[in-house]
Amino acid sequence: MIITHKRLSRRTVLRGLGSTVALPFLDSMVPALSAAARMKEVMPRRFTVMYVAHGYSPGYWLPTTDGPDYELTMPLQPLAKFRDRMLLLSGIDNDVALQRPEDPRGGHGRMVPGFMCGVHAKPTQGVDFEAGISIDQIAADHIGQDTVLPSLQLTLDAIDFAGTCDSGYSCAYTNTLSWRTSTLPLPMQDNPRAVFERLFGDTGSTDPAIRAQRLREQRSVLDSVLEKTKKLSARLGAGDRGRFDQYLQSIRDVEQRMERAEAQSSRELPVVAQPTSIPETFPEYAHLMIDLMVLAYQADLTRVASFMLAKEISGRTFPEIGVPEGFHALSHHGNQPQKKAALAKINAHMTSMLAYFLEKLAASPEGSGSLLDHGVVLYGSNHGDPNRHEPRELPILVFGGHHIKGGRHVRYHDRAQLPNLHVALLNGVGVPVERVGVSTERLALDPLSL
Repeated sequence: MIITHKRLSRRTVLRGLGSTVALPFLDSMVPALSAAARMKEVMPRRFTVMYVAHGYSPGYWLPTTDGPDYELTMPLQPLAKFRDRMLLLSGIDNDVALQRPEDPRGGHGRMVPGFMCGVHAKPTQGVDFEAGISIDQIAADHIGQDTVLPSLQLTLDAIDFAGTCDSGYSCAYTNTLSWRTSTLPLPMQDNPRAVFERLFGDTGSTDPAIRAQRLREQRSVLDSVLEKTKKLSARLGAGDRGRFDQYLQSIRDVEQRMERAEAQSSRELPVVAQPTSIPETFPEYAHLMIDLMVLAYQADLTRVASFMLAKEISGRTFPEIGVPEGFHALSHHGNQPQKKAALAKINAHMTSMLAYFLEKLAASPEGSGSLLDHGVVLYGSNHGDPNRHEPRELPILVFGGHHIKGGRHVRYHDRAQLPNLHVALLNGVGVPVERVGVSTERLALDPLSL
Protein backbone atom coordinates (compact mmCIF):
# COMPACT_ATOMS: atom_id res chain seq x y z
CA MET A 1 0.00 0.00 0.00
CA ILE A 2 1.47 3.36 -1.06
CA ILE A 3 0.65 6.56 0.79
CA THR A 4 1.31 9.66 -1.27
CA HIS A 5 0.03 12.28 1.13
CA LYS A 6 0.60 13.30 4.73
CA ARG A 7 -1.26 11.55 7.48
CA LEU A 8 -4.09 13.63 8.92
CA SER A 9 -4.39 14.09 12.65
CA ARG A 10 -7.50 12.52 14.22
CA ARG A 11 -8.05 15.93 15.83
CA THR A 12 -8.00 17.97 12.63
CA VAL A 13 -10.72 20.64 12.58
CA LEU A 14 -11.79 23.27 10.08
CA ARG A 15 -12.21 26.55 11.93
CA GLY A 16 -14.16 29.45 10.45
CA LEU A 17 -15.90 32.57 11.68
CA GLY A 18 -18.19 31.46 14.50
CA SER A 19 -17.96 27.77 13.63
CA THR A 20 -15.71 24.76 14.02
CA VAL A 21 -16.18 21.63 11.92
CA ALA A 22 -14.50 18.46 13.16
CA LEU A 23 -13.77 15.71 10.64
CA PRO A 24 -15.15 12.19 10.44
CA PHE A 25 -12.78 9.23 10.67
CA LEU A 26 -10.86 9.02 7.41
CA ASP A 27 -8.41 6.47 6.04
CA SER A 28 -5.85 9.28 5.86
CA MET A 29 -5.84 9.33 9.66
CA VAL A 30 -4.54 5.76 9.81
CA PRO A 31 -0.75 5.27 9.83
CA ALA A 32 0.69 4.13 6.50
CA LEU A 33 0.74 0.46 7.36
CA SER A 34 -0.59 -2.71 5.82
CA ALA A 35 -4.27 -3.51 5.51
CA ALA A 36 -3.84 -6.12 8.22
CA ALA A 37 -2.47 -3.52 10.62
CA ARG A 38 -5.36 -1.22 9.74
CA MET A 39 -7.84 -3.95 10.66
CA LYS A 40 -6.21 -4.27 14.08
CA GLU A 41 -6.46 -0.59 14.84
CA VAL A 42 -8.43 0.13 17.97
CA MET A 43 -11.46 2.15 16.95
CA PRO A 44 -13.37 4.53 19.25
CA ARG A 45 -15.82 2.69 21.49
CA ARG A 46 -19.26 4.20 21.90
CA PHE A 47 -22.08 3.70 24.35
CA THR A 48 -25.66 4.77 23.63
CA VAL A 49 -28.75 4.49 25.81
CA MET A 50 -32.20 5.06 24.31
CA TYR A 51 -34.95 5.17 26.90
CA VAL A 52 -38.69 5.15 26.30
CA ALA A 53 -41.27 5.49 29.06
CA HIS A 54 -44.36 3.43 29.80
CA GLY A 55 -43.12 -0.03 28.93
CA TYR A 56 -44.93 -2.13 26.35
CA SER A 57 -48.35 -3.44 25.52
CA PRO A 58 -48.76 -6.93 27.04
CA GLY A 59 -49.48 -9.63 24.53
CA TYR A 60 -47.81 -7.68 21.72
CA TRP A 61 -44.11 -7.27 22.56
CA LEU A 62 -42.66 -10.62 23.59
CA PRO A 63 -42.23 -13.53 21.17
CA THR A 64 -43.45 -16.92 22.33
CA THR A 65 -40.27 -18.73 21.27
CA ASP A 66 -36.66 -18.37 22.40
CA GLY A 67 -33.39 -18.70 20.53
CA PRO A 68 -32.63 -17.67 16.96
CA ASP A 69 -35.97 -18.72 15.43
CA TYR A 70 -38.24 -16.38 17.40
CA GLU A 71 -40.96 -14.47 15.57
CA LEU A 72 -40.76 -10.72 15.16
CA THR A 73 -43.80 -9.38 16.94
CA MET A 74 -45.61 -6.30 15.62
CA PRO A 75 -43.68 -3.76 17.76
CA LEU A 76 -40.38 -5.38 16.72
CA GLN A 77 -41.06 -5.55 12.98
CA PRO A 78 -39.50 -2.12 12.25
CA LEU A 79 -36.20 -3.69 13.34
CA ALA A 80 -36.34 -6.60 10.89
CA LYS A 81 -33.34 -5.30 8.92
CA PHE A 82 -31.22 -5.46 12.06
CA ARG A 83 -32.46 -8.80 13.36
CA ASP A 84 -28.99 -10.35 13.01
CA ARG A 85 -27.55 -7.52 15.15
CA MET A 86 -30.36 -7.55 17.73
CA LEU A 87 -30.18 -9.26 21.09
CA LEU A 88 -33.73 -9.44 22.48
CA LEU A 89 -33.71 -10.04 26.21
CA SER A 90 -36.65 -11.09 28.36
CA GLY A 91 -37.03 -12.23 31.95
CA ILE A 92 -35.13 -9.16 33.20
CA ASP A 93 -36.43 -7.36 36.27
CA ASN A 94 -35.19 -4.34 38.19
CA ASP A 95 -36.22 -4.99 41.79
CA VAL A 96 -34.39 -1.94 43.10
CA ALA A 97 -37.09 0.25 41.51
CA LEU A 98 -40.02 -1.57 43.14
CA GLN A 99 -42.27 0.49 45.38
CA ARG A 100 -41.35 0.28 49.04
CA PRO A 101 -43.79 0.61 51.96
CA GLU A 102 -42.54 4.09 52.82
CA ASP A 103 -42.67 5.35 49.22
CA PRO A 104 -45.32 7.78 47.96
CA ARG A 105 -47.96 6.60 45.49
CA GLY A 106 -46.18 7.92 42.38
CA GLY A 107 -45.16 5.09 40.08
CA HIS A 108 -42.93 7.01 37.68
CA GLY A 109 -40.48 9.07 39.73
CA ARG A 110 -38.38 6.09 40.74
CA MET A 111 -38.32 4.47 37.29
CA VAL A 112 -35.62 6.34 35.35
CA PRO A 113 -33.09 6.51 38.21
CA GLY A 114 -33.66 2.82 38.77
CA PHE A 115 -33.00 2.09 35.10
CA MET A 116 -29.99 4.35 34.63
CA CYS A 117 -28.34 4.18 38.06
CA GLY A 118 -29.42 0.83 39.48
CA VAL A 119 -30.51 2.44 42.75
CA HIS A 120 -33.75 3.29 44.53
CA ALA A 121 -34.34 7.02 44.16
CA LYS A 122 -34.89 9.01 47.32
CA PRO A 123 -38.58 10.02 47.46
CA THR A 124 -38.67 13.80 47.66
CA GLN A 125 -40.44 16.71 46.06
CA GLY A 126 -37.69 19.17 46.97
CA VAL A 127 -34.15 19.88 45.88
CA ASP A 128 -32.69 17.19 48.15
CA PHE A 129 -33.09 14.57 45.39
CA GLU A 130 -30.67 11.66 45.37
CA ALA A 131 -30.10 8.73 43.04
CA GLY A 132 -26.74 7.41 41.81
CA ILE A 133 -24.21 7.74 39.01
CA SER A 134 -25.90 6.77 35.73
CA ILE A 135 -24.43 4.23 33.34
CA ASP A 136 -23.78 6.80 30.62
CA GLN A 137 -21.70 8.86 33.05
CA ILE A 138 -19.79 5.77 34.17
CA ALA A 139 -19.01 5.18 30.50
CA ALA A 140 -18.10 8.84 29.99
CA ASP A 141 -15.51 8.66 32.77
CA HIS A 142 -13.66 5.97 30.82
CA ILE A 143 -14.33 6.40 27.09
CA GLY A 144 -15.52 10.01 26.96
CA GLN A 145 -12.50 11.83 28.30
CA ASP A 146 -10.67 12.05 24.97
CA THR A 147 -13.48 13.95 23.23
CA VAL A 148 -14.72 17.53 23.31
CA LEU A 149 -17.97 16.44 24.93
CA PRO A 150 -17.64 13.61 27.46
CA SER A 151 -21.33 12.84 26.86
CA LEU A 152 -24.41 14.11 25.08
CA GLN A 153 -27.90 14.16 26.62
CA LEU A 154 -30.91 14.52 24.30
CA THR A 155 -34.67 14.40 24.83
CA LEU A 156 -37.85 14.88 22.81
CA ASP A 157 -39.86 16.32 25.69
CA ALA A 158 -39.73 19.71 27.34
CA ILE A 159 -37.57 19.74 30.45
CA ASP A 160 -37.90 21.51 33.78
CA PHE A 161 -36.28 20.45 37.04
CA ALA A 162 -38.54 22.68 39.13
CA GLY A 163 -41.55 21.39 41.00
CA THR A 164 -43.16 17.99 41.31
CA CYS A 165 -43.82 15.83 38.24
CA ASP A 166 -45.07 12.70 39.98
CA SER A 167 -46.75 12.18 43.31
CA GLY A 168 -44.00 12.55 45.91
CA TYR A 169 -41.17 12.91 43.38
CA SER A 170 -39.21 15.87 42.07
CA CYS A 171 -39.17 16.62 38.33
CA ALA A 172 -35.42 15.90 38.45
CA TYR A 173 -36.26 12.20 38.44
CA THR A 174 -38.47 12.21 35.35
CA ASN A 175 -36.77 14.87 33.20
CA THR A 176 -33.29 13.45 32.86
CA LEU A 177 -31.53 10.17 32.20
CA SER A 178 -28.09 11.29 33.31
CA TRP A 179 -26.74 11.65 36.83
CA ARG A 180 -23.16 12.90 37.11
CA THR A 181 -23.18 12.17 40.83
CA SER A 182 -25.87 10.90 43.16
CA THR A 183 -27.05 14.47 43.72
CA LEU A 184 -26.24 16.08 40.36
CA PRO A 185 -28.71 15.35 37.54
CA LEU A 186 -27.57 16.59 34.13
CA PRO A 187 -29.99 18.57 31.94
CA MET A 188 -31.22 16.97 28.73
CA GLN A 189 -31.28 19.13 25.60
CA ASP A 190 -34.54 19.30 23.63
CA ASN A 191 -33.65 22.10 21.17
CA PRO A 192 -31.95 20.90 17.95
CA ARG A 193 -30.48 24.35 17.25
CA ALA A 194 -28.84 24.45 20.68
CA VAL A 195 -27.40 20.96 20.09
CA PHE A 196 -26.12 21.98 16.65
CA GLU A 197 -24.44 25.08 18.03
CA ARG A 198 -22.86 23.02 20.77
CA LEU A 199 -21.40 20.64 18.19
CA PHE A 200 -20.34 23.11 15.52
CA GLY A 201 -20.28 26.52 17.17
CA ASP A 202 -16.92 28.13 17.77
CA THR A 203 -16.48 28.10 21.52
CA GLY A 204 -13.66 30.59 21.11
CA SER A 205 -16.07 33.30 20.02
CA THR A 206 -17.76 35.41 22.69
CA ASP A 207 -19.79 37.48 20.24
CA PRO A 208 -23.34 36.08 19.86
CA ALA A 209 -23.96 38.56 17.03
CA ILE A 210 -21.79 36.44 14.71
CA ARG A 211 -24.09 33.45 15.06
CA ALA A 212 -27.20 35.62 15.03
CA GLN A 213 -26.17 37.22 11.74
CA ARG A 214 -25.46 33.84 10.19
CA LEU A 215 -28.89 32.59 11.26
CA ARG A 216 -30.63 35.70 9.86
CA GLU A 217 -28.87 35.30 6.53
CA GLN A 218 -29.46 31.52 6.53
CA ARG A 219 -25.81 30.85 5.89
CA SER A 220 -24.42 27.43 6.67
CA VAL A 221 -21.61 26.91 9.16
CA LEU A 222 -19.91 25.32 6.17
CA ASP A 223 -19.79 28.64 4.31
CA SER A 224 -17.11 29.99 6.64
CA VAL A 225 -14.88 26.96 6.04
CA LEU A 226 -15.64 26.52 2.33
CA GLU A 227 -12.12 27.22 1.07
CA LYS A 228 -10.62 24.96 3.72
CA THR A 229 -12.93 22.11 2.76
CA LYS A 230 -11.91 22.47 -0.89
CA LYS A 231 -8.21 22.38 -0.03
CA LEU A 232 -8.62 19.40 2.26
CA SER A 233 -10.75 17.51 -0.26
CA ALA A 234 -8.01 17.91 -2.88
CA ARG A 235 -5.55 16.17 -0.56
CA LEU A 236 -7.75 13.14 0.06
CA GLY A 237 -7.94 9.86 -1.77
CA ALA A 238 -11.07 8.91 -3.67
CA GLY A 239 -12.59 6.90 -0.80
CA ASP A 240 -11.93 9.58 1.80
CA ARG A 241 -13.19 12.29 -0.52
CA GLY A 242 -16.54 10.57 -0.93
CA ARG A 243 -16.83 9.98 2.82
CA PHE A 244 -15.91 13.61 3.56
CA ASP A 245 -18.41 14.97 1.04
CA GLN A 246 -21.15 12.74 2.46
CA TYR A 247 -20.41 14.02 5.97
CA LEU A 248 -20.53 17.67 4.88
CA GLN A 249 -23.80 17.06 3.07
CA SER A 250 -25.23 15.53 6.25
CA ILE A 251 -24.32 18.66 8.18
CA ARG A 252 -25.99 20.87 5.60
CA ASP A 253 -29.06 18.65 5.48
CA VAL A 254 -29.51 18.97 9.24
CA GLU A 255 -29.13 22.76 9.00
CA GLN A 256 -31.76 23.02 6.28
CA ARG A 257 -34.25 20.97 8.27
CA MET A 258 -33.73 23.18 11.31
CA GLU A 259 -34.25 26.26 9.14
CA ARG A 260 -37.54 24.87 7.86
CA ALA A 261 -38.66 24.14 11.41
CA GLU A 262 -37.70 27.63 12.49
CA ALA A 263 -39.59 29.16 9.58
CA GLN A 264 -42.72 27.28 10.66
CA SER A 265 -42.49 28.62 14.20
CA SER A 266 -44.94 31.37 14.99
CA ARG A 267 -43.04 32.59 18.02
CA GLU A 268 -41.48 36.06 17.91
CA LEU A 269 -37.96 35.84 19.27
CA PRO A 270 -35.18 38.35 19.88
CA VAL A 271 -32.60 38.39 17.11
CA VAL A 272 -29.83 36.71 19.08
CA ALA A 273 -31.99 34.21 20.95
CA GLN A 274 -31.88 30.54 20.03
CA PRO A 275 -34.71 29.80 17.59
CA THR A 276 -37.16 27.06 18.50
CA SER A 277 -36.03 24.70 15.78
CA ILE A 278 -38.40 21.91 16.81
CA PRO A 279 -40.19 20.25 13.88
CA GLU A 280 -43.95 19.90 14.02
CA THR A 281 -44.24 16.10 13.89
CA PHE A 282 -42.71 13.54 16.21
CA PRO A 283 -40.89 11.57 13.46
CA GLU A 284 -39.32 14.74 12.02
CA TYR A 285 -38.24 15.82 15.48
CA ALA A 286 -36.81 12.43 16.43
CA HIS A 287 -34.97 12.03 13.12
CA LEU A 288 -33.39 15.47 13.42
CA MET A 289 -32.12 14.81 16.93
CA ILE A 290 -30.87 11.37 15.93
CA ASP A 291 -29.00 12.87 12.99
CA LEU A 292 -27.31 15.32 15.34
CA MET A 293 -26.27 12.44 17.59
CA VAL A 294 -24.84 10.54 14.63
CA LEU A 295 -22.95 13.64 13.45
CA ALA A 296 -21.43 13.92 16.93
CA TYR A 297 -20.27 10.31 16.65
CA GLN A 298 -18.97 10.74 13.11
CA ALA A 299 -16.81 13.70 14.13
CA ASP A 300 -15.79 11.94 17.37
CA LEU A 301 -17.05 14.93 19.35
CA THR A 302 -18.49 12.48 21.85
CA ARG A 303 -18.55 8.71 22.36
CA VAL A 304 -21.37 8.54 24.90
CA ALA A 305 -24.99 9.60 24.41
CA SER A 306 -28.28 9.19 26.22
CA PHE A 307 -31.51 9.78 24.33
CA MET A 308 -34.96 10.00 25.93
CA LEU A 309 -37.53 9.16 23.25
CA ALA A 310 -40.32 9.72 25.76
CA LYS A 311 -40.08 10.76 29.38
CA GLU A 312 -42.14 9.28 32.18
CA ILE A 313 -45.72 10.65 32.32
CA SER A 314 -45.37 11.96 28.77
CA GLY A 315 -48.80 12.83 27.40
CA ARG A 316 -47.63 13.12 23.79
CA THR A 317 -50.16 12.08 21.15
CA PHE A 318 -49.28 10.42 17.85
CA PRO A 319 -51.80 11.47 15.19
CA GLU A 320 -49.32 10.47 12.47
CA ILE A 321 -50.02 6.80 13.31
CA GLY A 322 -53.69 7.27 14.14
CA VAL A 323 -53.29 7.45 17.93
CA PRO A 324 -54.85 10.69 19.23
CA GLU A 325 -54.88 9.56 22.88
CA GLY A 326 -52.02 10.55 25.18
CA PHE A 327 -49.16 8.08 25.71
CA HIS A 328 -49.42 8.09 29.50
CA ALA A 329 -53.18 7.68 29.48
CA LEU A 330 -52.94 4.68 27.15
CA SER A 331 -50.30 3.09 29.34
CA HIS A 332 -53.03 2.73 31.97
CA HIS A 333 -54.84 0.44 29.57
CA GLY A 334 -56.89 -1.44 32.18
CA ASN A 335 -56.64 -4.52 29.91
CA GLN A 336 -58.98 -2.88 27.42
CA PRO A 337 -58.18 -4.38 23.99
CA GLN A 338 -58.56 -1.09 22.12
CA LYS A 339 -56.12 0.73 24.41
CA LYS A 340 -53.63 -2.13 24.33
CA ALA A 341 -53.72 -2.14 20.52
CA ALA A 342 -53.10 1.63 20.45
CA LEU A 343 -50.24 1.27 22.92
CA ALA A 344 -48.69 -1.45 20.72
CA LYS A 345 -48.79 0.98 17.78
CA ILE A 346 -46.85 3.49 19.87
CA ASN A 347 -44.35 0.79 20.80
CA ALA A 348 -43.80 0.06 17.09
CA HIS A 349 -43.52 3.80 16.39
CA MET A 350 -40.73 4.05 18.95
CA THR A 351 -38.82 1.08 17.59
CA SER A 352 -39.04 2.63 14.13
CA MET A 353 -37.11 5.61 15.55
CA LEU A 354 -34.55 3.15 16.90
CA ALA A 355 -34.37 1.51 13.46
CA TYR A 356 -33.68 4.93 11.91
CA PHE A 357 -30.79 5.44 14.34
CA LEU A 358 -29.33 2.01 13.58
CA GLU A 359 -29.66 2.66 9.85
CA LYS A 360 -27.70 5.89 10.18
CA LEU A 361 -24.98 4.19 12.22
CA ALA A 362 -24.71 1.31 9.76
CA ALA A 363 -24.49 3.75 6.83
CA SER A 364 -21.64 5.72 8.44
CA PRO A 365 -18.33 4.06 7.48
CA GLU A 366 -15.53 4.02 10.00
CA GLY A 367 -12.29 2.14 9.53
CA SER A 368 -13.06 -1.27 8.11
CA GLY A 369 -16.64 -1.19 9.36
CA SER A 370 -19.28 1.30 10.43
CA LEU A 371 -20.27 3.27 13.49
CA LEU A 372 -22.62 0.43 14.40
CA ASP A 373 -19.67 -1.97 14.54
CA HIS A 374 -17.82 0.00 17.19
CA GLY A 375 -20.21 0.42 20.08
CA VAL A 376 -23.20 -0.78 22.04
CA VAL A 377 -26.76 0.52 21.84
CA LEU A 378 -29.10 -0.23 24.74
CA TYR A 379 -32.82 0.34 24.18
CA GLY A 380 -35.36 -0.15 26.92
CA SER A 381 -37.81 0.98 29.57
CA ASN A 382 -38.09 0.42 33.30
CA HIS A 383 -41.74 -0.60 32.97
CA GLY A 384 -42.92 -3.97 31.80
CA ASP A 385 -46.69 -3.91 31.65
CA PRO A 386 -47.19 -0.18 32.42
CA ASN A 387 -50.64 -0.77 33.84
CA ARG A 388 -48.94 -2.44 36.82
CA HIS A 389 -46.27 0.22 37.43
CA GLU A 390 -43.75 -2.51 38.14
CA PRO A 391 -40.20 -2.87 36.83
CA ARG A 392 -40.67 -6.51 35.88
CA GLU A 393 -40.24 -8.30 32.55
CA LEU A 394 -38.61 -5.22 31.04
CA PRO A 395 -38.42 -4.64 27.27
CA ILE A 396 -34.68 -4.72 26.59
CA LEU A 397 -32.88 -4.68 23.24
CA VAL A 398 -29.11 -4.62 22.69
CA PHE A 399 -27.34 -3.87 19.42
CA GLY A 400 -23.73 -3.65 18.38
CA GLY A 401 -21.10 -4.94 16.05
CA HIS A 402 -19.99 -8.46 15.39
CA HIS A 403 -18.74 -8.68 18.98
CA ILE A 404 -22.39 -9.13 19.99
CA LYS A 405 -23.96 -12.40 19.00
CA GLY A 406 -27.29 -11.06 17.81
CA GLY A 407 -30.21 -12.73 16.10
CA ARG A 408 -31.36 -14.26 19.37
CA HIS A 409 -34.14 -14.03 21.91
CA VAL A 410 -32.54 -14.81 25.25
CA ARG A 411 -34.99 -15.54 28.04
CA TYR A 412 -33.70 -15.52 31.62
CA HIS A 413 -35.75 -17.91 33.72
CA ASP A 414 -34.15 -16.94 37.03
CA ARG A 415 -35.37 -13.30 36.85
CA ALA A 416 -32.08 -11.63 35.99
CA GLN A 417 -31.53 -8.11 37.33
CA LEU A 418 -31.01 -5.09 35.09
CA PRO A 419 -27.96 -3.65 36.93
CA ASN A 420 -26.12 -6.92 36.23
CA LEU A 421 -26.79 -6.38 32.51
CA HIS A 422 -25.33 -2.87 32.80
CA VAL A 423 -22.07 -4.30 34.12
CA ALA A 424 -21.83 -6.62 31.11
CA LEU A 425 -22.58 -3.86 28.58
CA LEU A 426 -20.10 -1.42 30.11
CA ASN A 427 -17.43 -4.12 30.20
CA GLY A 428 -18.20 -4.75 26.54
CA VAL A 429 -17.07 -1.24 25.58
CA GLY A 430 -13.95 -1.41 27.70
CA VAL A 431 -15.22 0.11 30.94
CA PRO A 432 -13.65 -1.94 33.77
CA VAL A 433 -16.56 -1.52 36.16
CA GLU A 434 -17.40 -4.31 38.58
CA ARG A 435 -20.57 -2.85 39.99
CA VAL A 436 -23.47 -0.59 38.94
CA GLY A 437 -25.79 0.41 41.74
CA VAL A 438 -26.98 -2.75 43.48
CA SER A 439 -25.56 -5.16 40.90
CA THR A 440 -24.18 -8.43 42.23
CA GLU A 441 -22.52 -9.94 39.16
CA ARG A 442 -21.99 -9.59 35.43
CA LEU A 443 -24.90 -10.98 33.46
CA ALA A 444 -23.82 -13.69 31.04
CA LEU A 445 -23.96 -12.30 27.49
CA ASP A 446 -20.87 -13.82 25.92
CA PRO A 447 -19.48 -13.06 23.50
CA LEU A 448 -19.54 -9.37 24.33
CA SER A 449 -16.31 -7.42 24.05
CA LEU A 450 -14.83 -4.80 21.75
